[in-house]
Amino acid sequence: MPGNTFGERFRVTTAGVSHGPGYVVIIDGCPAGLPLSEEDLLPDLRRRRPGQSKLVTQRQEEDLPQIWSGVFEGVTDGTPISILFANSDQRSTDYDAIKNLYRPGHADFTFDARFGRRDHRGGGRSSAREAICRVAAGAVAKKLLATQGVRIIGYVKQVGNVIAEISHPVAVTLEQVEATPTRCPDPLAAERMVALIDEVRRDRDSIGGISEIVATGVPAGRDNNALARSALSLSNTG
Repeated sequence: MPGNTFGERFRVTTAGVSHGPGYVVIIDGCPAGLPLSEEDLLPDLRRRRPGQSKLVTQRQEEDLPQIWSGVFEGVTDGTPISILFANSDQRSTDYDAIKNLYRPGHADFTFDARFGRRDHRGGGRSSAREAICRVAAGAVAKKLLATQGVRIIGYVKQVGNVIAEISHPVAVTLEQVEATPTRCPDPLAAERMVALIDEVRRDRDSIGGISEIVATGVPAGRDNNALARSALSLSNTG
């Protein structure tokens, strides 16, 4: 199955399924000498953690990272960093009644079409819980970039037809983002987003949105032809 590894200089590989023993992420390319502990990962992991509001899945997981390699005496040693997460609140029997059905908005059908078999328990490999690996890798990358003066922040810009008014994205703070359940720094738009999500949920439907990522302190002129790289990445997704 392609698509489990991404990145070039900073390469990330994830493995695991929603109702298996857990997940693992392997980060290759992090230089030696970066102070790193499991506690450094917790702020971002807690932001991703389910069950924090009525707007997200109510599955309860501790999401405690275990760094198994790549860190010695609290500092990265230049070897691949492996981080494990245990699953503890998987209720596989909840999916028995629909194991032969394809859920809308999920990858059930596409997994069957491509591989001829699938794990019906919580979406298996296609579960949103896989994002825990990406969050952990992102936390490491963010800490590394911070040593070069790069600041990164993300927030919800739009849900359905509700669009936040953010006049100065570079001035948005984490405190503003965390102040609303939708993690939208525009309080009025956040209220409308919650109302819309509640309405859609009552209709037993789903709705999409847009998030915005702002990076400051990135040196100008870095890297090569972005369009060529994007085209190459897209051509390799099949």
